[in-house]
Amino acid sequence: MIALKHTRLAQFKALQPVVSQDKPREWRCVTAEMEETGRMGSMQPDADGPRPTPHEIDAVMFAARVFVAVAAQSVASVEDRVTLPQLRVLVMIASRGPQNLAAVAQALGVHPSNATRRCDKLVEAGLIHRSDDPADRRNLILRLTPSGRVLVQQMAEHRRGAIEDVLGKMPAALRGDLVPALLAFAQAAGEVPPSQAWALGWTTEGPTDADRHLPSGCSG
Repeated sequence: MIALKHTRLAQFKALQPVVSQDKPREWRCVTAEMEETGRMGSMQPDADGPRPTPHEIDAVMFAARVFVAVAAQSVASVEDRVTLPQLRVLVMIASRGPQNLAAVAQALGVHPSNATRRCDKLVEAGLIHRSDDPADRRNLILRLTPSGRVLVQQMAEHRRGAIEDVLGKMPAALRGDLVPALLAFAQAAGEVPPSQAWALGWTTEGPTDADRHLPSGCSG
């Protein structure tokens, strides 16, 4: 069990972000709210500024350990029901909506036979529903069942609750300063590709149950 946990943490740490021009809706809504309230400040890099200090680097690395632990714990909260590869399928469908097997295999970078086996297990577990595609009878369409959607939501709520607990232990004034710093850090790092985000249990693109947490006018 200990070796398994170390392997999962290693998988999370190995994921490297790449730059993407498309920001998630949460990013757009939070930054828009901060711009309206004058809290945004400059998000442009200071080309002539000093290099990061060892103290700054150590602080971010220390905080990164917390984020990795939160991600791992949220995945562990559902590992009694699904494996990590199966979870990636659920999160992908939750993000993009109904998919066929070919799309699942391509998006996750696996052989179609591997995608089929994963989906067979999820159908047997009652987490996805498989049906004929009315537009092309040669295709099968995969949709989340209510149980599958609840599982993805539970994982997301577990993660959100863990982050809320940590933030709740911080002074309110420091929490306010944290938001622009984290947004600037995320912008400088770039986006994690969808296939890697799904491996971490993050939903992407399409509407999710997390929409209800966004500021007014930002869902949909």
